[in-house]
Amino acid sequence: MWKRLWQTWTIDKPAVLGDRLWQILVVDLAAFLDRLTLRRMIALIPVAILILAYLHRIPLPPELMLLGDLFAYIDVFSMIFLIGLVARASAIAYALRQAAGYVLRVFQQVPIALRRLDMRHRRANGARRRTRFGRADTDDEVADVHGLAWA
Repeated sequence: MWKRLWQTWTIDKPAVLGDRLWQILVVDLAAFLDRLTLRRMIALIPVAILILAYLHRIPLPPELMLLGDLFAYIDVFSMIFLIGLVARASAIAYALRQAAGYVLRVFQQVPIALRRLDMRHRRANGARRRTRFGRADTDDEVADVHGLAWA
């Protein structure tokens, strides 16, 4: 019985303690570090500041506590920042879309304007010659312009 008790307290119990320490300090810590991201590390900063504030060994200024709150609510601030960026980008995209539409309309009207200015097309054969308004046939006649009275 003493031999079994001796073996339990000198071999088995220290081995179980070693196994538990290995599980906690190596296996669980490695799993925690695998899951640890930058976001989680930033979220742990306010906890560290609070622990330091409650220990009262180092006086903390209020600015540092507000910085801790900023880190705690960094998700909210980042979402507000991203919404602002998206709103600004959508306004810029809208202005660019309007400008592109205007340029497209101008380029679509260019061939129509060029057709209006085209002087190469002659009148068909046999068409009567019309007198042009505002021109006199000879130098002695007065030009007839609609709505204009000559004195």
